[in-house]
Parts: sequence; C-alpha cells; structure tokens
Amino acid sequence: MSELKLRLDKYLWAIRIFKTRTLASTAIESGKVKNNGMPVKASRNVAIGDKYEIKTATRKWVIEISGLLANRAAYEIASKNYIDLTPEEEKEINQALPSNFYTGKRLSKTGRPTKKQRRDLNDLLGNEGRLISN
Repeated sequence: MSELKLRLDKYLWAIRIFKTRTLASTAIESGKVKNNGMPVKASRNVAIGDKYEIKTATRKWVIEISGLLANRAAYEIASKNYIDLTPEEEKEINQALPSNFYTGKRLSKTGRPTKKQRRDLNDLLGNEGRLISN
C-alpha cells in the first residue's frame, strides 16, 4: 500500500487549525508555519512525526503529526491526528484573551443602538432626545 501524500496546507485545514485552505496557504507563504525553525511551502508533503510551529491570529501552536487526515472532519476526529506540544505558558496566555480579541469585530450588544433601542430611547426622552437635522 502506498503512503498517502498530503499537502501541508490541506492538512492544516483538515485538522481545523485554519478555517479555510486559503488562509492556511497564506499563513504558510508568509512564513507563519515552520518546520525545525525553517519556513516551509504549502505544497510540502506531511509525514507522521513531523513537527510544526504555527502562528495564527489568536494562538501559537507547536504540533506533531500523529495521523494523516485528507478531508476536513469533526473537531473530535481531527484533534486525534496531531499532538499539541504547545508550552503551557503559551496556552495560559491564549486562555486569558477573549475569543474576539483579534477578530476586528465589536463585542455583541455594544456600539450603536439598534432601531428598536433607538425608538425606546426616543419614547423615554421625548422630543428632547431626538437629533434634529438641518
């Protein structure tokens, strides 16, 4: 039986490190994925036992490949195909940050009021609370 040939970008997408394969390819090409401290190419074939250092927007990973997964699978299945060797200090730092820290999106229920909230506010304040445009 021949060994499964699997590209690095496809593998990182399949094990759910990156949300899309394009994001995985972009990260690899920009040098955020390294093997033994050296940048790698997206077309590199992965093998069991390879170790990679990965920097994503929200976390730093150090993983060792323990199984090959060609297609994207559920997290429970995907997480069985690599060993997370990330140092405990990094994991603690990542736990302290809120999940939307780097997303660029505002927190839910903050910012500008919705139409309903604005109407309720206008009802409460009467005409004094409304902005008058000239």
